[in-house]
Amino acid sequence: MTLNQSSLFGQVDDLQDLTFIERPIRRSLKTAEEIEKLTVDEDLNDIERAVYLLSSGQDVQRASVIINLPNLVRQNPAETFRRVVPKVREVLHVAGADMQLAAAGSFLTLLQDDIVLIQTHTHSILQIVLLNLDHRDTVVSNAWLETLLSAIDALPKETIRQEILSPLVSKAQLSQSLQARLASCRILGKVACKFESPIVKKDLLPLVRSLCQDVEYEVRSCMCRQLENIARGIGLDHTKAAVLPELVELARDEGSTVRLAAFDTIINLLEMFDSDDRTRVIFPLVKTFCEKCFKADEAVLASLSFQYGKLCHGLSASFTEEQHLWFLEFYKKLCVLGLQHENGHSDNQVYPLELESKYALVRRNCAYNFPAMVLFADPNHFLTELYPTFSSLCHDPEITVRRTMAEGFHEIVKLLGPNVHFIHKELVVLLQDDSLEVLDALLSHLQETLELATSRGEGPGPESKLIVPELVPALAAAEQKAALSLRWRVHERLLQRYACLPRVVSADQIYFRFLQRMFAIVTTNNVLPVQREAARTLCMFLRYNRKQEQRQEIIGKVLQELAQGRSYWNRLRYLDLCEIAMELFSKAYFCKYFLIQALELVNDPVANVRYKLCHMLPRLRSTIRLPADKHLLQQLEFCVRKLLCREKDKDVVATVRKTVLELDKMDITEPYHKRHERDLLDQKKEKEETLLLEMEQLERQQSEAKLTSEKHTEKKRRDSKTGLSGTKGLSGSTSGATLSTSSGKELRKAKLARSRSLSSHPTTPKMANPDKTLKVKDSGSCPGKGKNLLPMNADEALRSHHFSVAAASSVLSPTPSASSMPVLIRSNTPNTLVDHPHQHRSSTLDHRTTNGSKDTQSRKLSIQRKSNSFGMQSGRE
Repeated sequence: MTLNQSSLFGQVDDLQDLTFIERPIRRSLKTAEEIEKLTVDEDLNDIERAVYLLSSGQDVQRASVIINLPNLVRQNPAETFRRVVPKVREVLHVAGADMQLAAAGSFLTLLQDDIVLIQTHTHSILQIVLLNLDHRDTVVSNAWLETLLSAIDALPKETIRQEILSPLVSKAQLSQSLQARLASCRILGKVACKFESPIVKKDLLPLVRSLCQDVEYEVRSCMCRQLENIARGIGLDHTKAAVLPELVELARDEGSTVRLAAFDTIINLLEMFDSDDRTRVIFPLVKTFCEKCFKADEAVLASLSFQYGKLCHGLSASFTEEQHLWFLEFYKKLCVLGLQHENGHSDNQVYPLELESKYALVRRNCAYNFPAMVLFADPNHFLTELYPTFSSLCHDPEITVRRTMAEGFHEIVKLLGPNVHFIHKELVVLLQDDSLEVLDALLSHLQETLELATSRGEGPGPESKLIVPELVPALAAAEQKAALSLRWRVHERLLQRYACLPRVVSADQIYFRFLQRMFAIVTTNNVLPVQREAARTLCMFLRYNRKQEQRQEIIGKVLQELAQGRSYWNRLRYLDLCEIAMELFSKAYFCKYFLIQALELVNDPVANVRYKLCHMLPRLRSTIRLPADKHLLQQLEFCVRKLLCREKDKDVVATVRKTVLELDKMDITEPYHKRHERDLLDQKKEKEETLLLEMEQLERQQSEAKLTSEKHTEKKRRDSKTGLSGTKGLSGSTSGATLSTSSGKELRKAKLARSRSLSSHPTTPKMANPDKTLKVKDSGSCPGKGKNLLPMNADEALRSHHFSVAAASSVLSPTPSASSMPVLIRSNTPNTLVDHPHQHRSSTLDHRTTNGSKDTQSRKLSIQRKSNSFGMQSGRE
């Protein structure tokens, strides 16, 4: 037998196996007798059909009737309760768990929705609910109990007293089953808040005391957890006398679950105890409980550590200094519980796996409570009291502990305030964590964390100055780690958070460390949401960059690599970037740098690009402002005509025709108020962009003036040294020579003219235009006076200003237009600042020196020396 024959016979055998598999499926179909049993007479009404199905129907039909019971009650309540509900009660005696659960849900709907008259039919419903509380299946009994507890909120007091509390007395006795007594505990806790304090104290407290002393620890624990509701039901006056003694006794119970329940209840009721009770009763009790759990009961430590922050804050008002210190030290022990260096264990100490997981849970709960403990210990004492513990939790070997610290890191930053520089190192550590879960947890509030960490990091120590140099590499490494992982959603979230970097780090750091990376993600990443988020972040970097050369380079790279990219995928990303740019930039800015290149994609050889462009044409049209951009409108119309005439792809043609209709209706259908709001928002964006340009020019001129002043100072210093050495040489070589009186006067006049000519040359922006400082100050953009027109933290102020739209509108409103700004801001070169002052001073000098030949000769000498002075000054520049 050849190989092909064997494979053929093998396939035949497989087909025969399939035929054997099909036969049971055919046999499982309903027979004629079964179909006959499932058939119901169509002439029956809803009530008769329900009664028939409950009496002789299949289980699936009975369950359907029970589920539909609320609708039957709405349609015909009297007949439903007279004929259907008794049948349901009979069926539930032998029904399975699924039908019981369906019935519990239906009866809860009847009780909560108030679709029946409470006085008439509630008794029959509650009788069924209470009857099934004792079901042998725990799941079913708990479902009926939840139904009853949920219905108590909707029932009146008198109904609760008669229908629930009366049978509750007998169900709470020791003779009843454990399940019945547990249900009684939960019912007592639920009804306690429905009655007044005297009724609770008289009718419920005896049952509560009896159940608190039950022989079964499950009952004592369950009743202990309901004491909170009992205490709130009887009020503050009776809690101290009736509830507190029970809690103290239960807190010393032999069962760990009972002690834990008492501990949790005490913490929840701390506000109901006075200061004397907290000091004399609660504190010793809690201290003993903590010590006992720490030494011998690891199972309770998890709940203790979770409630520890709430416990400390509830008792802090009554603490002495010694007690405060004890609770703080105990918290520090919990934070290192299970670590090998804790409690003096040797380095080779190894815990069992189960115990190690319990200790890790305790440390995670401590990390969860750390912000509360910072407040408890006072943020001013953080460095001495809690910083070692904080660092230990951030470096914990368990990932869940570090992740919990990352989730609450922003809260700690808020609490520390000006001392935030203490935890800069740990922020960098969490950003560089090996686990991506830790980074993901830090991303939730990364923007808030970075802004607070950098804006408040003004501590006196040298470590506060290391945040930016360490932070930027950490942020870059975090992005690389997220990119290399398979969790692209984390990468997308991280790129979204990085849009806040202009408020955190300088433009140069963004330009050299992050921009090229954004380009690489947009052009090479394989996940579309990640590419789009990188494009948005790239636009944010461009939006708040204040260097003209860098902006031009970024835009040129966008056009070269995306709009004119060889891959159609990159050209599609350019259109995505245009959609983002229309949201972030003003219409004028978008039309100047992005629109033409987008319209040129009408000639793209790939239909997908043209298809996307057709969808974007209405939005592109909305950025064109008439009549200033009339030529752009003509070009857009030309693109539409070209698509209508030359397009061959049917999807693109259909989209173009639909787009033409939208373009025709744009100016007609849009309401005026929406158009006005959009125009106002565009004006705000344009003012922000104008202010960015003006601030950039102002800073550039200020730096040039400062550089010129430094060069001039250096030149004067060298001239003074040269003049001093020449004077010494002259005095040594011509000691016997003397000058005439007339030549001495001529020399002094020449020096005076030279000094005036130097003083008339503007060396700072203020000297060039004396009223410029006032105008800039009025605009609200750069307050200051003298030589420093910008404050030291101008970058941070401007970045925070531009990220707040509301603040931008209040600050930018008095800003003058570009045409009305002084020459100092509108000019790009400092040479234009010299013309007008120089002409003014020359004319004044000519007017003063019109009399006498001697004065004329002196004026010629002064002008000659002034021109020489300006020549030397321009040569230095």
